[in-house]
Amino acid sequence: MKLLEGKVALVVGAGRGLGRGIAEAFIDAGATVVAIARTQAQLATLSGPDGHVHVIAADATDPVVAGTVLAQWRPQILALVAGATPLLRPVHLHTWETFSTNWQTDVRMTFHWLREALLLPLREGSRVIVMSSGAAVMGSPLSGGYAGSKATQRFLADYAAQESQRLKLGIGISAVLPKLTPLTDLGRPAVSAYAARLGITEDEYRRRMGNPVTPAIAGAAFVQLATSHEGDAGAYMLTGEGLQPTATKEAVA
Repeated sequence: MKLLEGKVALVVGAGRGLGRGIAEAFIDAGATVVAIARTQAQLATLSGPDGHVHVIAADATDPVVAGTVLAQWRPQILALVAGATPLLRPVHLHTWETFSTNWQTDVRMTFHWLREALLLPLREGSRVIVMSSGAAVMGSPLSGGYAGSKATQRFLADYAAQESQRLKLGIGISAVLPKLTPLTDLGRPAVSAYAARLGITEDEYRRRMGNPVTPAIAGAAFVQLATSHEGDAGAYMLTGEGLQPTATKEAVA
């Protein structure tokens, strides 16, 4: 029997990059996967056993979408991976609109889906995994408000986990912070921009980064969190070597 056989995994942002790898890993682990992306074209080639893959083209930042889809499918696993690609410029060359892009997409999406997961609520023993970014810890000076938005996603996951515990819902909620990778549509231009900022070649920048996070590594990490006590709560860095727990702080206010 496969690890996720008989379970429903809902992946928000399954159309490309790490989200695509996560959806494919859940399919391989035996889950029935509900895959959400902004356009049908992004999901057209996602496949699995008959009846095990269901695709939905929708705007994940729409609170009606979050409430409706969760109520319909009541997944045991919810992966929140969707997000916008930031405009790569120094901070003084941004407008407020470009600076706040990831607040209006990534943070908004995370807020709506976590809120609906707690309100429904998802069934006891469910797991919610929020994709943040290593930029939440290390910063990202060429992407406007991106790093701050990713830090807020991590905080939202922690706040929701605290509410799950306080209300005795039994929903495990965790965050994953992947390092920048040149293997996604978001990461490739960032690698080029940061290499130019440092005055080095892209090859040299990649060498300094070490082994990259691949879609398959991200998928394996999400399956790990969905099938072990590690997924009950907490935040994890994701590198080419896999998951590493991050330090946590007790709430003081």
